Order: sequence, then structure tokens, then C-alpha cells
Amino acid sequence: MHPIEGHHLRLSRRAFLGQNSMSLGAAALATLLGGVQSSVASDQNRLAGGADQRGGLPHLPHFAPRAKRVIFLYMAGGPSHLETFDFKPELARMDGRPMPESFTAGQPIAQLQGQELKCLGPQFRFRKHGESGLEIADCLPELAKVSDDLCILRSMYTDQINHDPAHTVMNTGTSISGRPSMGSWVTYGLGSEADDLPGFVVLTSEGGRNPQPISSRQWGSGFLPGKYQGVQFNSVGSPVHYLENPPGVDRSGQRQLIDTVNELNALGNERWHDPELETRIAQYELASRMQMSIPELADFRDEPEHILRSYGTSGADGSFAANCLMARRLAERGVRFIQLYHRGWDHHGDLVRYMDTCCHLCDGPSAALIADLKQRGMLEDTLVIWGGEFGRTPMFQGKGQDAGRDHHIKGFSMFLAGGGIRGGQTYGATDELGYNAVENPTHVRDLHATMLHLLGIDHERFTHKFQGLDMKLTGVEDARVLTELLT
Repeated sequence: MHPIEGHHLRLSRRAFLGQNSMSLGAAALATLLGGVQSSVASDQNRLAGGADQRGGLPHLPHFAPRAKRVIFLYMAGGPSHLETFDFKPELARMDGRPMPESFTAGQPIAQLQGQELKCLGPQFRFRKHGESGLEIADCLPELAKVSDDLCILRSMYTDQINHDPAHTVMNTGTSISGRPSMGSWVTYGLGSEADDLPGFVVLTSEGGRNPQPISSRQWGSGFLPGKYQGVQFNSVGSPVHYLENPPGVDRSGQRQLIDTVNELNALGNERWHDPELETRIAQYELASRMQMSIPELADFRDEPEHILRSYGTSGADGSFAANCLMARRLAERGVRFIQLYHRGWDHHGDLVRYMDTCCHLCDGPSAALIADLKQRGMLEDTLVIWGGEFGRTPMFQGKGQDAGRDHHIKGFSMFLAGGGIRGGQTYGATDELGYNAVENPTHVRDLHATMLHLLGIDHERFTHKFQGLDMKLTGVEDARVLTELLT
């Protein structure tokens, strides 16, 4: 923030606090434990310089959105495009032969440097599916059934070849740590349609080879106010700890405690003008509302038996299946951005075995989520994104049946569904061996620009002042909206 902007902000806050008998803390408290939101409190909070939980920026969206929310099914570790969505007959023909040096000379290869590079053909059969005839591997039989709803991006590329920085690029648009995540950008701009749940929720599961850790900064808010960071829910048991009051504390006592804490925070904010104190006040308010909303959210007993069977779960059991069902329930309740990480797609060895494992865990629930959203009329305004931080090499790593694939950033696949995306199509292409994106190369920044466009946001005009610069999710390099994909 520029010093002059901060000066004006402090003046406005001081004027507001001095001219109103109700403090900022009490204004936030007015919505606590009462079950009814006070419009007066919301108006006063906005006057004080902060959007309320449901708010967002007053000038957004820039134009009519096609999507209201995003569900990102994040396959952490880097699923192989060559065993899922990008069939390469020439690679199959060259199986076991030396990889042509013209493809790899001077190229970044994570763990194959100095080794003899040999081609590894597709390890699963591909078939055409649906009216559109999309080619999908046999290891994804359930997604194949919803192929006419999928738009497969076959020409993705990214900047970083190791997991953590590649996650950072996918989530924040840059490899520089500490920048806001895409979910934080979206909730900062558009707010949330829920007033009793966070606007940005994260769930994780694991299963497969070598589940790589995921840092919480991947859903951090960076230089945006802290209330826009992602909130990680537990995947097993209750989504949030400590929902029940401790023994000896009733609702009246809790209210008195929160009242006192908010008053102290408001006094501190009057002196220090710290946006994070406003975040703390807002979080107390939200936490109290969540005490009422979370138990109902986590109770799957109201789901029909056929829905539970389609996802392959009966409750919060830590599985990707349960997280997909939770994602639909969160979307129904107005959560703006939902991100599900499944860790286990890092297949340097035993490719067939671990592809089978990961696809068994993720294929059916992914397809069930898309079908469930569609039959509820929600897919048309929910953008579903499926993919990981990068792809895998056409060359094999290891020996014999234990062969796997290394990290690859020059060409990989993801898919989009719903939210204004035209299904039953492929976009872009890699070369005959699946190494380079050669037709309509699509950078992660293009994916972000398209996501924002579907949410009604012009990525060029969506900025936040930081260190004297107008910062954007899509950065300063060229990014384009993939208008060819839209309905």
C-alpha cells in the first residue's frame, strides 16, 4: 500500500470509530450467535475499510459471469498425460527405442540427466467415447462415461520441473513463494455466497506412489488480507476441530468472551490500523457461525443411497471420494472456491501399478461429482478443473515392468468441465511423442485468465496494489483467455 493510501485509510477508520457509538468489534459481534445477520453491521464494516465475509470488491464482476464457483480437483504429483488423455501411436511404435536427441538436447529433465533415454509407449489402451469421440485411456472408465462434458487441454506447459515450485506456479501463477493463491484472488474479488462457511476451502487425500507433501502456502493469501486464505478442512471425522464448547462454557459465557476479545481487537485496530486485526474479528464471527453449519454439512445421512454409491463413500473417511461429495455440499452452500488435493501421482517407478491405484481412487469420484452437479443443474455455473502441476516424460525411468516416467513441463494434459466450457472437445496438441506442446500451447497463466473470465473478471483489470505495483494473478507476461473453449 502506498503511504498516502494508508494515510487516507487510517483517517477514514479513525473517523468511523470516533463518530459511532458501536465499535468495530461490537459491529462484528452483532452477527454472533444470533442466527440473523445485521445489515447495519455489514454496512459499518464496509465503511471501516473491509468487505464483509460475503463481500468482494464493489466493482466486480466486470461482466456477466458464466460460473459462480470453482472446484479444482488437483492431482498432486503430476499424472501422466500419456496414460490418460493424450494417445501417441508413434510413441507406441518406438517403445524401447532411443529417444531422438532432437527432442531432448538442452531440455530440462529432472532425474534422467546423463542417462540413456529410451521411449516408453502408452501403458494403457485408449478408446473413443461419447458422441464427441474423445480418446480416453482405459484406466479412467468412469470419466470416459462423462466424456461429452469434458474439454481436454492437451497442450499445457509450465515453468518449474520440481514439485513444490511447480505447485506454486499452478496455484499462484509464479514460482515466487508468498504470492496469493488463485482461490484467494477469487474470494478477494468476488467474496463468498456463504456467510457461515469460509469462501475458500481445501481438502486433501492420499494414495499411490510417494505422496509428496503439500505446503499450506499453496492456498495462502500472500499480500492479500488474511481472511482470503484457504481454510483446510479435516478429511476424517469432523471437518473442523473444537466445534463444541468445552465443559463449563455455555453460549452466554462464550458470547461474553468473544465480546471482550473483539473490543480489545477493536481498540488495537484504532491504534495500529492493522488489516489483520480486522481479519481476526471476522474470523471470530465466522467461527461462531460455523459451530452451527459444520455439523449439518458433515452429516452425509441425508444423501440418497444411490449418490453415496456413485461417489464410493458413506462418510468422512479421508478418501478422495468423500472429499468430492463434500465439495458438492460446499458448493451447494455457497463456497466460492473448493480445492481437493489427491497426493500420490508421482510415478517414477511401477507406473502401471500406481496409475491403477490412483485412477481407482480418483476416476469414479471425479466422474460422480460432474454427473451429480449436472443432474442438480449446478454444472452450468460450476467450473470443474482436473489436473496436476505438470505431466510425465515420454522416456522411461527404471527397468522392465518397474518402469516409470520422470517429471515433464513441456506438454501435459488437464481437463475443464461446466461453468461455460463447451464439453466434448479437445484443445491443443503435443508432438508425435508427447514431448512438446506444439498446437495452441497453453501456459498456466492462460488457464488462470480463462478461469477469471468465466467468473466475470477481466484478468488485466483485476489488480491489487503491493509495494507500489499493481499485482495480478496472471502477472506481467502475456496471458490470454481461451475463448475457443467457451459455449
